[in-house]
Amino acid sequence: MIVDALKMAFGTLTTVRVPAPGVIDRRVAGGAMVLAPLAAVPLAAVAAVIVYLGELIGLPSFASAALALGAVALGSRGLHLDGLADTADGLGASYDRARALEVMRRGDSGPTGIATLVLVLLVQAGALSGAIAAGHGIAAAALAVVAGRGVLSLCCARGVPSARPEGLGATVAGSVPVWAAAVVFVVLAGSAALMLLWWPVAWWPLSWWRGLVAVGTGYLAASVLLARCVQRLGGVTGDVLGGCVEVSVAAVLLALSF
Repeated sequence: MIVDALKMAFGTLTTVRVPAPGVIDRRVAGGAMVLAPLAAVPLAAVAAVIVYLGELIGLPSFASAALALGAVALGSRGLHLDGLADTADGLGASYDRARALEVMRRGDSGPTGIATLVLVLLVQAGALSGAIAAGHGIAAAALAVVAGRGVLSLCCARGVPSARPEGLGATVAGSVPVWAAAVVFVVLAGSAALMLLWWPVAWWPLSWWRGLVAVGTGYLAASVLLARCVQRLGGVTGDVLGGCVEVSVAAVLLALSF
């Protein structure tokens, strides 16, 4: 089951080539959502390397941030960005649930979705640029990518319904035990605290707290969007999951931007 869950996580969330899972059921789907941060490690490594190389050659911090975020988007097929735009379009289209879901199902993006996408990307790039200028851009880039995928277990925890009877959302909704989602949060928060505690330029005596705050802020931002979508749409969809990831990444980077 764990092997199939890893294959599903890597195959769904990244462009890393992996064999197809032997079985895809709710246990495997739930395991994939729990292991999503692990699948994001290669993307985090790429982002961190780009930020490092940008600092090495003296690239402007905003340019380094944009390149790192662009590489992550390419490495995830733009899946979460597309979900963010579709979710914004759905929430902005109508108070009628069926109408909103129909808008989200379409392949195009309307003005609400495009504006939301641009604004969130600007926040992400600007915040990462601030972290680079503050001397901890490499850690911020890696942490945001991994922690952003960590919220998938929260969004798929037991009790969170699916907005549709079919699709990715229906496969993973409610598939993660609450205790497993809590463990993912604790592991991510603890890892973030340790990373900033030992980071060479993290000279502030309480800097390790910033790791806890950053992950907590990311989870809080995703929770707000998740609650709104459950209220308006009746549950989650694959697009909602992607939107929660991108909003969480932006929040984590904002918390580490100074």
